[in-house]
Amino acid sequence: MKRLATVALILPVLLVGCQDAPSSAEKYSTGGDPTDSPCARVVSSIGYAGLMLGPKGQEERQNFEDALIGRLAEVRGITLEFGPRLPGSLSGAVATVRTTTAGLSRNDVPHDRQVALLKQYRVAADQIVAGCA
Repeated sequence: MKRLATVALILPVLLVGCQDAPSSAEKYSTGGDPTDSPCARVVSSIGYAGLMLGPKGQEERQNFEDALIGRLAEVRGITLEFGPRLPGSLSGAVATVRTTTAGLSRNDVPHDRQVALLKQYRVAADQIVAGCA
C-alpha cells in the first residue's frame, strides 16, 4: 500500500519532467505540422465542417448539433493558428471566419443568431477556398 501511495505522489512530478517545453507560438489546433501549408490546413478544416452543413440557402433548417459545433470550433482553431499566414488578400475573410466561428462553436447561441452567423461564415469560407485555389 505504501508503494502505491509513493508512486501516486511521484508520478505527476515525473510526467511534468517529461513534457516538452512550451512553444512561444500560440497553438489552437492539434495534429499536423506547424510547417504545413496554411491554405491546405484552413481549406481542409472548412471542407470537413462543410460535410455536415445543409445546402446553401437552407440555413434556417440547419441542425446545429454538437458534432457540427465541434467541427466549427476546429475551423476556428485552425483559422486562429494558420489564418495569419494566408495571403494578405484574404485577411478580411479570415477575420470574418474567426468572428463567426466564435459564435458558431458554442451551443448556447440562439438558433436565429446561428443562422445569421452561418450565412456570413459561408461567404467568407468560400472566399478563402477560392483564394487558396
